[in-house]
Amino acid sequence: MPNIATALKQEITRLARKEQKSNNGALKKALASYRSEITALKRRVADLERGQKQVTEVVATVRPQTDGDQEDANLRFRAAGFAQHRKRLGLSAREMGMLLDASALSVYKWEAGKSKPRAKHLEAIAGIRKLGKRQAMKRLEALAAA
Repeated sequence: MPNIATALKQEITRLARKEQKSNNGALKKALASYRSEITALKRRVADLERGQKQVTEVVATVRPQTDGDQEDANLRFRAAGFAQHRKRLGLSAREMGMLLDASALSVYKWEAGKSKPRAKHLEAIAGIRKLGKRQAMKRLEALAAA
């Protein structure tokens, strides 16, 4: 006659394996679906990266077309050069501000390098660079008269 303890132990082991097998089946199905989702996501990321690379290459080769000069798109500003030009014209910061439609404080900050002029002021500064001393004085007189 078999020992009751051994039979009980074998039955418990059999039931535990059966329970474990049913739990593992659900986990295996979930794992397979997760793997397929991960693979699909990896493919999608690779496609998006390829698309982004193509777009950046196209954007890099295409230059924006403007009806004006190309110089306007590439305006540069150097604080020391701006201050030097103002002194060369013999203008005060207030007068330079009047020509540029800006305040004297803005002119001082631009010259000190504490701030940079906005796009509309950069265009005005580029226009003033082309002026001589007499032309600048004429503009100031016209602005004062108006």
